[in-house]
Amino acid sequence: MKRAALWLVTVIGVGKVFTKEQLRDAFPGVSQVDRRMRDLRDYGWKIDTNREDPTLEPYEQRFVVRGVDVWVPGKAVKVDADTLSTKRRREIMAKDGHFCRSCGIAQGETYAGSFETAQLDIARREVIQPDGSASVQLVTECNRCRVGGRTLTADLGEVLTGIRGLGRLEKRILAGWVADDHREFNAIEQLWADYRSLPEESRAEVRAVLDPGS
Repeated sequence: MKRAALWLVTVIGVGKVFTKEQLRDAFPGVSQVDRRMRDLRDYGWKIDTNREDPTLEPYEQRFVVRGVDVWVPGKAVKVDADTLSTKRRREIMAKDGHFCRSCGIAQGETYAGSFETAQLDIARREVIQPDGSASVQLVTECNRCRVGGRTLTADLGEVLTGIRGLGRLEKRILAGWVADDHREFNAIEQLWADYRSLPEESRAEVRAVLDPGS
């Protein structure tokens, strides 16, 4: 594992892609070298496969984050190893309703307009606390959102401030949505969301329909 970490740092480099064949060629005769490299994730290293990054081919991996210098005596201390256990993953997904908290898709559902099915996993999300401090919390996300949301930050303080500014009726409505962990968008809200996703050429056609006299 230590040799694999040094190889990533000195030969590959953060942000670069490498193949399974390169890894095996670098460590000839080492059994289960893939597994030994995966062990680095327990020490804060992030190495993505096509499960986390759909732009990668099945035989490719990307060195994303350099973690603890495991080759330095006394430095090899696991980082949040317990949060990555199978049991912990199941607990988080159950609390999150078994769907992506960013886009709402469930495991195995097909993304709109494609034949790609969603895979759920656990992501780390930075959350700004009401006192201004930041903490990293775990959340369920699909493979697409994990790639697009790597730099996403959630602001809990802003959410709580917004809730305190609601009227009694608005707060009651929101409480119902929170209790159900679900809300249906009405027709106008859905059309607005669909409009925002259109290219400009198509948006112009929508504007012309809404204002035919313009």
